[in-house]
Amino acid sequence: MDEFLASHAATSMFLRSNLAAYGTDETSHPHGTSFFLSEDSVGVSGVFGLTNGGYLMAQAPAAQQAEWAGFAQAISGRTVRGMTGVPAQVQACLAACGLAQGPFQLLADEPLYHLNIADLVDHPADIRTPHAGDVTMLEQWFTAYETDTGMAPPTDAPTDSACARAAAAIGAAHIVILEDAGQPVAMAAINAHVADIVQIGGVFTPDGLRGRGYARRAVAGLLRRAAIQDGAAQSVLFANNTAAAHAYEALGYQRVGDYRVALLAAPTEIGDHT
Repeated sequence: MDEFLASHAATSMFLRSNLAAYGTDETSHPHGTSFFLSEDSVGVSGVFGLTNGGYLMAQAPAAQQAEWAGFAQAISGRTVRGMTGVPAQVQACLAACGLAQGPFQLLADEPLYHLNIADLVDHPADIRTPHAGDVTMLEQWFTAYETDTGMAPPTDAPTDSACARAAAAIGAAHIVILEDAGQPVAMAAINAHVADIVQIGGVFTPDGLRGRGYARRAVAGLLRRAAIQDGAAQSVLFANNTAAAHAYEALGYQRVGDYRVALLAAPTEIGDHT
């Protein structure tokens, strides 16, 4: 399975990372994934997944309507919150599941980027791991990040998901805070890691501090640390907006395609659509 996914590495990071971290039998962690395969005369030709947290994923470039319908049947009765992946595959999967019309909290095709970390255009970065004193700040930052990216509507109070992400960030190796003159000014995170590839996500600079290159520096520092500590040689990411895309291009990222993010307005149970 992983050999097939590795041949489509840039758009298989969540599938590969979940498989590597949780295997095929994890039923409690939100990222634990139920995997379903299609095969041809050569071997695996498609991988379909649904996480315990309710997110669909797929890497099935040759899948026909019957295979998407079979996946929908296999997950009948399960609750879905959204899907990410290659746009055409997301469209085919959601249609088979009866979710093509949403309604959606977010439905966007975002530019997909790749970087060989050896080609990183470096920026000096004073980064550190989050500590307990950062919790309140991170709750606010993650809430604003969710609003900025369209993952959640604007709110005056930290969201439950932002609070959970802030708590999980304390002492974690996958996220860094950038400081300028001793003050936190930006953050960046790795949201998937497998073999020598890291996928960047959760890049955020608060209002009032944007346009100063802080996001670039946070990402650069995180990539350098991942290369030194974890042997990362490549990175992928998808950009939520034009300013972010320009920042990533300034680091040396090259666009390699598009990546669709489809988040449902409300969790939805999959019925029998065969």
